Amino acid sequence: MKIIHTPAVPAPLGHYSQAVEQSGFVFLSGMLPASSAIDPIKHDFRQQCDAVFRQCQEVLRAAGCSYGDVVQATAYLVGVENWGLFNEIYASYLGSHKPARAVVPVPALHHGYLVELQLIAFVPVPG
Repeated sequence: MKIIHTPAVPAPLGHYSQAVEQSGFVFLSGMLPASSAIDPIKHDFRQQCDAVFRQCQEVLRAAGCSYGDVVQATAYLVGVENWGLFNEIYASYLGSHKPARAVVPVPALHHGYLVELQLIAFVPVPG
């Protein structure tokens, strides 16, 4: 098992890694917006989503992957009414790539944030 860590994303505040690589797969922990840049009271859903997607992109990059290598995504959203906007933002980052996905409406997330994203990617074979 290989621990993936990039200083481009804030270190986890709990007992977990940003991501772990095992058997060709990269498992990204659930990502909330970075508290150093995004305030859940001042920043809206779109701003929080953009922050999460940029952070995930950095962790994927550190693992040698991109959004095109994602095979599964799970999104936790506060407020099912945010589903449409999330889908729009998600598509803007993943383009035509459509991995398996679950969107889970939840009543609340840690620190008052509105979105959390967890990804699984497959490391591309060089060549």
